[in-house]
Amino acid sequence: MGSEGLQERYINPYTDFGFKKLFGTDMNKDLLISFLNALLHGEQMVKDVTYLNTEHLGTQEIDRRAVFDVYCENEQGEKFLVEMQKGEQQFFKDRSLFYSTFPIREQAVKGKNWDYELKAVYTIGILNFTFDEKDGYYHHEVKLLDTRTKEVFYDKLTFIYLEMPKFNKTESELETMFDKWMFVLRNLSGLMERPAALQECVFERLFKAAEIAGFSQQELFEYEDSLKVFRDWYSVMKTAVKKGRAEGIEESKMEIARNLKALGVPIEVIVKSTNLSMEEIEKL
Repeated sequence: MGSEGLQERYINPYTDFGFKKLFGTDMNKDLLISFLNALLHGEQMVKDVTYLNTEHLGTQEIDRRAVFDVYCENEQGEKFLVEMQKGEQQFFKDRSLFYSTFPIREQAVKGKNWDYELKAVYTIGILNFTFDEKDGYYHHEVKLLDTRTKEVFYDKLTFIYLEMPKFNKTESELETMFDKWMFVLRNLSGLMERPAALQECVFERLFKAAEIAGFSQQELFEYEDSLKVFRDWYSVMKTAVKKGRAEGIEESKMEIARNLKALGVPIEVIVKSTNLSMEEIEKL
């Protein structure tokens, strides 16, 4: 199949292939660096990143497995875990906290005395859903806080969540690099050309990397597969939401998992979409 079978000019960054194509390869790591620096508002200037293994097992066989979308460290050894989350989960915050434990625990020094000093860990969630419709703000930065003094108790663990459906700025309203990155992630697959407001070199690189016409035949096949999974997932989730009003939440999750499994969706994706365990899914 060629790119002529696709209506869009640029890839959908909400697909697994699209997200990793833009942010998960050494060839395009300048895009990730620019995004991280824009996200952190200059507080943490990232000059370079090294990609790390995205699949992690716990310290014991019985521990759950974690598979990250993008996992890297900067030149100071600080860890960045970046996740694209397509749909809402009942225990999303629990999962986010659980994932943050892996880059923390792997810093333990074995075989010699260790004083427990840790490098900072940033867990970043790009969310295709909202926490609260009543709150119109879309950029949340969460740290451990002393509830009495309201001061940050520990500044090396940061959770950043971007509620993408709430970002509705138009091209003419884009002021900062953060605005521009949010606009790109929100609208990329619906654009037919690079907007005039995005003239920085990094966006020239991004639109070139995202252009479907420039894909190899293998990349086209992989993107088509990833796009099909995304569309099937979206259709199943939309149907389940309607049925879920009449059925129990747990049964709805099981029904979603059954349908996704029947469509050939990888178990890791089903786990992320339903928050069911691998064991539960394998029994369906």
